[in-house]
Amino acid sequence: MSQNGILYDKSDLEEALRVLRAGGVIVYPTDTVWGIGCDATNVEAVRRIYALKQRSDSKSMLVLLDSPSKLNYYLSDIPDTAWTLLDVQGDDAQCTEDEGFKPLTIIYPGARNIAPNLIAEDGSIGIRITHESFSKALCERLRHPIVSTSANISGHSPARFFNEIEQAILDGADYVCRYRREDDCPHEPSSIIKIHTDGSFKIIRA
Repeated sequence: MSQNGILYDKSDLEEALRVLRAGGVIVYPTDTVWGIGCDATNVEAVRRIYALKQRSDSKSMLVLLDSPSKLNYYLSDIPDTAWTLLDVQGDDAQCTEDEGFKPLTIIYPGARNIAPNLIAEDGSIGIRITHESFSKALCERLRHPIVSTSANISGHSPARFFNEIEQAILDGADYVCRYRREDDCPHEPSSIIKIHTDGSFKIIRA
């Protein structure tokens, strides 16, 4: 099992899943930068991530899903604009930034079935469909969305590589994944687009 030729160990995935199912917090590689994650339906686990990042819970965090087919369960209505964006992005798990592929986070209105402390004051939630093998397998196996917030203290730079993660973040997690620790291929944060109920949208980050 690999991404860009880098193999991950099944035992690494299994331990990360065990921790997530138990309500724990993990540090893991995503389709963008290194992230802090938990079961996105677990209120207490989400609270722990806010505390670990020293971040106000008034600032919502995004979540990962493995398939667009699961969006309807977590959103009360999905504007057609969102489906168009997802269709353009496609579902090629082998795509990389080097091939012109950049992950896309969409902020949707009408969040539901998600931990309330993840939902913004206007009822929206940021969701990204991950095409990266490890995080995709985590979502598939957990059968819940996974929080994906950058592995840094709020206000500090995101960790593009494992060795950029602050020790306080590593110490505060219940499990730190082994996969891609030696990866020296730079990854950047995703593009972010916010879509409104009428289908209009705003580019938050290109």
